[in-house]
Order: sequence, then C-alpha cells, then structure tokens
Amino acid sequence: MTVSTATGVACANIALIKYWGNRDNDLRLPVNGSISMNLDGLVTTTTVTFNASQRDTLTINGGEITGKGLERVSRILDLIRATANINEKADVISENNFPAGAGIASSASAFAALALAGSKAAGLDLSERELSRLARRGSGSASRSIPGGFVEWQAGANAEDSFAFSIASPAQWNLVDLVAIVSAAHKTTGSTEGHAVAPTSPLQAARVNDTPRRLEICRTAILQKDFNALASIVELDSDMMHAVMMTSTPALHYWKPASLAVMTAVRAWRTDGRPICYTVDAGANVHVITVESEARAVEENLRALAGVNDVLIARVGGAARLAANGDS
Repeated sequence: MTVSTATGVACANIALIKYWGNRDNDLRLPVNGSISMNLDGLVTTTTVTFNASQRDTLTINGGEITGKGLERVSRILDLIRATANINEKADVISENNFPAGAGIASSASAFAALALAGSKAAGLDLSERELSRLARRGSGSASRSIPGGFVEWQAGANAEDSFAFSIASPAQWNLVDLVAIVSAAHKTTGSTEGHAVAPTSPLQAARVNDTPRRLEICRTAILQKDFNALASIVELDSDMMHAVMMTSTPALHYWKPASLAVMTAVRAWRTDGRPICYTVDAGANVHVITVESEARAVEENLRALAGVNDVLIARVGGAARLAANGDS
C-alpha cells in the first residue's frame, strides 16, 4: 500500500460504575459491566501513518516510547494489519492535553484514538461496535471512549459481544466533571497490573455480584436526571472499588491525604444541599461531579482546598472522531 495516514481524537471518560478486574486478560473481557461519561476537552489526538518503515514507532507528547508501551500499541496495530491484510509498519504520534497515568483515563482516550486512526489509515471503515471492541483490546476503558455521551460497556459473554454503546447523548444532562488534581505524577502501579490482582481481594466477589444492581440504579438516574440517586450510587461504587484495591495482594493504595480531604469536603457540601458527588479512578485525583449551574462555585471551593494543585473542567463529551485538516 502507499503511505496512508489518519488522525483520531478521543475523549477521556470517567467511570460512574467502575470496571475493575478481567475474566480474560488478553481479550480484556471484564468481570462486570460499567457506565461512564465522556469528558469533553480532555482528549488524546493520535496520528497513525503506515509506511515502509522497518518497525512501529511511538511518540507520546514529543518523547519516543519503547518497551511495554510500544508493545501495547503494536498489538493493536497487528490486529488492524490482520483485518486489513497489510504488512506495513506504522509511525504513531500521540498527544494528551491532560496528565497521563494519573487516574484520568489517559489509556482510554489513547487507545480509542489509536483504534480509530489506525483502522482508518489502514483503509478500514469499522462500525462503532467494531471500533469499541478493537479499542478494548488495548485498554478496557477505551471501549467506552468510542461512543458519545453517557456510555455503558456490557461485559458480554465473549469477545464479540463485549463492547460499549451510548445510553444517552451529551445533551441528556448538563453535568460537569471537575477533576481535582492532587498529583500529576504517573502512578506506580498501572490499571493493567491492578486488574490482574483484583481476584486476590476477598471483597471482589461481593463487588462483582452487586454490580447489576448498581448499573440499574445509575442507568435510571442518568435517564431521569436524578442527581441524588446518581450521587449515592457513584460514591458507593468508587469506594467499593478502592476497598478491593486496598485489600488485594499486593495492596494498592492510590489515595493521598489530599484525595481524602477532597472527598470529605464534597460530602459536606452535599449535606449543605449542593448537588455534588465524587468518584476516583485508579489514581489520586478526584473527579467531582456537579451540575452546570454549580460548576463555577465548586471550582472555587476546590481550588481553596489545601493539596489541590489544579482543577480540570470537562462537560459531557462526544464520540471519538476523525480530525479535520488543522484540527487537534
């Protein structure tokens, strides 16, 4: 084939009902379904160029990546090459506009953008469902960054029916995610390693068994725009996942003192009548969710807390998309 290139843009997402643990690590089939919302403005932009190179290359935020990072990308490129029946290697250039590896789903947006750009550069025209399944192979949560708005990833029975789909558009509910940055450092234990040890926690089975109930409550809360119902189930789900992490072998402690300070403040603010809740992915940074009318006041309150270094603000984001000329 001649040199072919494409650029994909995908949002990070925040899981409202968490994915933690795989029943198949290679296929990244989750032990439970999950629900998330895409984060508008927190994006990865990835350009894939197939050419006559001797090897795949990966550049992230201007730095060349080798080793395991490149291997994960090459595995997705291999799946694309097999489907497109091509052999060419690829140069992958990726940029995040937010901290990577800090619990803001950088792998989700990265592999969603890679799946879209890579497949298009290879001449494929995959459906949303096919793209979600492909992105899942790089990072489970990446399956959720392919569709837009509020998204559910069904665990499925096999690799074919484990994919994500939109349950509501971005226009459904004007929620805002304010990410309290208490640490921009790359976490020492990544999500892939964390998923592998999840079964060692005696709490994991109970968390998984209760997930259908939490999914139903969360799904209904989104469709009915019931913030109180959303807040209670989102915080419970987040705390349950971190309880599993803390009781795994080895134990994983992602929270920092400032993380706990933010969570404590959020609960106090909700007691005072503000529509607000928290959720924390595999990292120290706290996602604080509220409605549009409260966003500015919440941002000010978060910035005033000791240990909060910055606040990133995201509304509900759309689906992964191809970049237009000059787009980023």
